[in-house]
Amino acid sequence: MTVDTPPRAVAGNARAPRQRIDAIDLARGLAVCLMIVAHGTNGLMPYIDFPDWGQVPVHAITKFSSSLFFIVFGVALAVAFVPKTASPDWPQRRNRLLWRGLVVLFWYKVLTVVELWDRSRDEIVDTLLYRNFPSFVEILGFYAIALLWIPWLLPLWAKTPAWLRWLSPLPIIWLSWWLLNHAGFGGVPQVQALFVEHGNYYTWGQLSRLPLVLIGLLVGGLLLRWHEDRTRRLLLAGGIALAALALLAWFAIRAGDGMQAALVAIGRNDGKHPPGLLFSLFSVGGALALLALCIAGGNLLARLLRPIAVVGSDALMAFIVHISVIFVLFRNTFGWYQAVSYERALALSLILVAATALWIWLWGAAMRALRTSSRSPTAAARPG
Repeated sequence: MTVDTPPRAVAGNARAPRQRIDAIDLARGLAVCLMIVAHGTNGLMPYIDFPDWGQVPVHAITKFSSSLFFIVFGVALAVAFVPKTASPDWPQRRNRLLWRGLVVLFWYKVLTVVELWDRSRDEIVDTLLYRNFPSFVEILGFYAIALLWIPWLLPLWAKTPAWLRWLSPLPIIWLSWWLLNHAGFGGVPQVQALFVEHGNYYTWGQLSRLPLVLIGLLVGGLLLRWHEDRTRRLLLAGGIALAALALLAWFAIRAGDGMQAALVAIGRNDGKHPPGLLFSLFSVGGALALLALCIAGGNLLARLLRPIAVVGSDALMAFIVHISVIFVLFRNTFGWYQAVSYERALALSLILVAATALWIWLWGAAMRALRTSSRSPTAAARPG
């Protein structure tokens, strides 16, 4: 569902030792794990049945995940692909991203059927044909479409003056707001939902979430240059942390005495589609705080939190696993929907996080073993 972090990233001159930026996997992994907790609990019982402590802070904190996804998407693009836009093999790299988009689109449709398995055939067909949208897997729909058009934007981004890149989120925010409030989209609300979101559809808009991707591109450009310089990396993390505190402080001021009610509303997705001010301040502020932590901790923190980083190393696989387990195993096979307590739903979700990390690790180990076996001299010397 996201682009791959490059096996190696170069900072400094060409002779500098090359080191993987595991902080990207860790940040993506935190986003996925928070989403698994949200999906696991809400997939087994309605939010209104959560206890107070499940509503706030647990489920409210999971709202950091979506914004963190979009920002890390941009970070990974900046690290893995933007530096290569002027290279002779850029068309092949661009096509790799486009193919990734088609793969994500395929799994988006498959997992849509999994999520809606107990619905009518007409409902499933309507959702597959974009007449309606799922909820648990809809973020895959965003990535599938984004990966089919953003690769064409990256060469232009690489050539754009730095001052214009840093200002770029602002006009996109304004354009998204203007289209949301003034454009008719031909009277087709589904089209509006895909571009700038619609209150009746649980959909991530390409334009409405693009500013977060652009922020990620900006952060990723700095991270690529500074990740091997501890002082500069910590300065970058500190700057991101200050931005996070500013957004969270703005949220607190806007919420005022209604802080608890505002957090409960955010947990229930109020202001999520289209993005409202309070929801955005809280979600983006929390996402930036987590990103700052990952960048400050660097590869050391990623090693300490290895299971989370493993989940982030293959976010699409993590999505396939946890959605399949929730809807096929928990709900349809075991019949646990609205039949378990919140505490048990939360415990199952945390177990699912660990199981997803183990599955991805085992899958990766198996694939590496197969590749090694296929390249071994013994295998090559076999007749046939």
